[in-house]
Amino acid sequence: MNLYSTSLPKETVWYFIRKRIGFFLVLSGFIIIAAGSSRLTGFSLIDAFQAIPRVVSWMFSNLIPDKRAFERLPRILEKLWDTILMSVMSSVTAAVFAFGFALLGSVTTKPNNFFAVFSRATASINRNIPVAAWAMIFLLTFGQSSFTGFLALFFASFGFLTRAFIETIDETSISSVEALRAVGAGYSQQVMQAVMPSAMPQMISWVLYMIEVNIRSATLVGLLTGSGIGFMFSIYYKSLQYKSASMVILTIVVVVLLIEYISNSVRRRIL
Repeated sequence: MNLYSTSLPKETVWYFIRKRIGFFLVLSGFIIIAAGSSRLTGFSLIDAFQAIPRVVSWMFSNLIPDKRAFERLPRILEKLWDTILMSVMSSVTAAVFAFGFALLGSVTTKPNNFFAVFSRATASINRNIPVAAWAMIFLLTFGQSSFTGFLALFFASFGFLTRAFIETIDETSISSVEALRAVGAGYSQQVMQAVMPSAMPQMISWVLYMIEVNIRSATLVGLLTGSGIGFMFSIYYKSLQYKSASMVILTIVVVVLLIEYISNSVRRRIL
């Protein structure tokens, strides 16, 4: 559209011109930053594209599971099952604690402003510390163990779920809570009869999503804490047994896709 040949008011024309100029300035800034970063780090996009055939060839030569990798499949599945259980346990446990903190932090159900600020600050701190950082923190304290992995996943999940639950309660329960409060209902009655019936389906959806995320994160956590499927992948990878390591990756991918399918099916039924 030619802005100069239209009958639009002059203010509207200049508004669109400023929007275009702003867009091109931002785009130019991103291009300059990308080019500068590429030069500083020595990264070449042309070299990256030229390396693709070699990478694909290496993957077909080294990452297709062989007979020995299939022989190790029962042991891999055993460790994968441990990882799934740890992910589910950490997610569900975090959800229980997150629900309590969400009641304290929600505008709808907060007892007072002090508890609301405390709850939101606690959730923000936990949510903004990466799960790998949590794993390193607890690794220094408890050493390499499944408990260390559980704690790392728990605290990362707790921060995320607390924030998600607070928003869910504020969005779905405010009218019901106000109605019960108006007729003199107590705090526990407000929670049991207003918050839980209206917010629980969405909360269950968030917990299912958190289980999906934790199964992926548990692989990284296992590399650091020496537990679960991540530790087994680390052993195969460091010993250059790439075909067995690829079997680990394939089982993780299949399980993640299966869990996602189940989770989506459940969410469609409850929402």
